[in-house]
Parts: sequence; C-alpha cells; structure tokens
Amino acid sequence: MAPGILRMQLPISMPGLGHVNCYALEDERGLAVVDPGMPGPATWRALGDRLRQIGAAPRNVHTVIVTHSHPDHFGGADKLRSESGAEVVTHRSFRTWFDPDEEGDPDALEPDDDIVRDRPPKGPVGSKLPWRDAEFVPGGRQRYRNPLVRRLVPRWLRSPKPSRRLDDAEVIRLAGRDWVAIHTPGHTLDHLCLLDPAEGLLLAGDHVLPTITPHVSGMGAGPDPLANFLASLAKVRELEGVRLALPAHGHPFDDLPGRVDAIRRHHRERLDAIQQATAAAGRATVEAVTQQVFHPRAWGQMAESETYAHLEHLRHQGRVTVDDRGPDLVYEVAS
Repeated sequence: MAPGILRMQLPISMPGLGHVNCYALEDERGLAVVDPGMPGPATWRALGDRLRQIGAAPRNVHTVIVTHSHPDHFGGADKLRSESGAEVVTHRSFRTWFDPDEEGDPDALEPDDDIVRDRPPKGPVGSKLPWRDAEFVPGGRQRYRNPLVRRLVPRWLRSPKPSRRLDDAEVIRLAGRDWVAIHTPGHTLDHLCLLDPAEGLLLAGDHVLPTITPHVSGMGAGPDPLANFLASLAKVRELEGVRLALPAHGHPFDDLPGRVDAIRRHHRERLDAIQQATAAAGRATVEAVTQQVFHPRAWGQMAESETYAHLEHLRHQGRVTVDDRGPDLVYEVAS
C-alpha cells in the first residue's frame, strides 16, 4: 500500500462483508498489525498464512492496533498478545459491549468534539426488538441485565486488555514514522483512526468505507450516535494531505472528501425518509418505521438499530417526539 505497509485480507462471515483488512506495518522491530480479525481458529490460521507469505510469524508481531470494539477487529488481539507479548493499542475509551466494567473511560472524549452526552429516553426500546434486555450504563454503553447472557458471552469472545490507550492527537511510532491518533466516535464510541502525515495515509477502520455506509447503531454508542458520527466525518474531511484511505473493509481509495460527502448525503436522505414515514403513520414504533424505509430482505436487528439511531437524532433536533410510557417507544413528528 505504501512504504512498510502491507494489506492482508482475513475472511469473515458477516452480512455484506467478505473480509476484514488486517494491515501489517513493518519496522526494525518486526510488525505492528491493525485489526487482526474475528476470534477463533479459522481466522488465526488465515492470519498465520498471510504472515508466512510475507516471511513473518505471530512471534514477530510487537504491536496490535485495534481500531474499535467490534469482534471482527479485536478478535485476534488477545491471541497475538499471548503468543508474542505484543502491546495492544486502542483509543482511551475502548470498552467491549459485553464487559462494561473494564478500565476504559467511556467519557474520555475531547472538549472540542461535538459529542452528545445526555441520557437516552427512559423505558424499553421495544418488546420485540433484540436489544430489549439491554440497559444503559454511564457513557451511553449498554449491558445485558440477564446474568446468563453476561456470563456466557465472554466464554467465546475474549476482550483484549489494552496495554496502551491513545488520546486524540497523540502520536505513536509505527512503520518507522509518526502516526497521529484521530478519535472518531459514531460507529462506536471508541473508534480510532490513525493518520500518517509523511505518506498521506489514513487507517480508517470502519469510520469511512469505500462502497457501503458504516453501520450506526442506536444502542451502545451514546445517546445520539449519528450526531457523533457526522461530527467525526467532518473531522476527517478536514485532514490535509490524505492521498490514500486504508479501510477495514473493501479496497483502499483515494478520494476521502468525496466519500465523506457521499456518506453524509446518504444520512441526510435517510433522516428525511424516516421523518416522512413517521409523519405518514401518525404514530409509529421503531419496527414500523424500519419496515417503511428498508427493503424486507434487510429487516432485522441491524436495520432496526440504525432506524432507532436516526429517530433519536431527529428527536435531539426537535423534529420528532417520543412516547416511552408503553412497551414500545412510539415516535411522532413534532408539531
């Protein structure tokens, strides 16, 4: 991709995704790797195979950078740490959804970031929605009330313990040169991009993807994740000298401002469509609005959580109101 930067595609099986890009950054100490894929033996074998192709092995990895707290990005981090003693690097606020009592500070957000900090509306999101067992904890995170769920999930999904947590604008040495940490909350609260000013590279994680819009969930990423995401998009659009963006999914691309503009346009159109669907219904649940704006083949948890994120953004803007007295949140257009 650039001096000292190699891309290794690791297979994953997730809707709309066939791989995660794991980047290897070479220096005199060995390798740093970015986002080492899903947990489990299949990804571990694939990672070992990709490393062998470049004449390396897991023992040569001295640093693992995790862009954010989704398993297709942090899954291999703990295994690499145990195999090679690698340092695990994340943003300051890194915290996995199933372990809300980790050390990470969910409020470690910079004063100049346009972050919405208030609490979400009271009451359950909806009796039929998959996150109905969730509750919010400080910082907009969620955890599951059911103790069985909280006990079983970590058995198959080990959360890495970061050994270094970066603040926004902090500098880290990788591939023989300095990279700048860019905190980009929205897709998750802890999302981290890394800027290489010398070569004009941006390790973009899931913040800006080349052909699909990153998922913005209404749960687990703050009370108004879409506002945070849009502010973070504006932040990276203003970066100077970026000639190549290295995303976690899809192929590297060279027009970062153009791609940011396209994603922002998509969300403006989605907000308008959701407001219109809510107005047409008079009063509507998250599920009902979802079924008006998404194709039936997309109905389900991800579509509903994204609809909820957009409805909450509209609520913060004063464009809709919410009635949380019943078993479902019910929205209507503000008068």
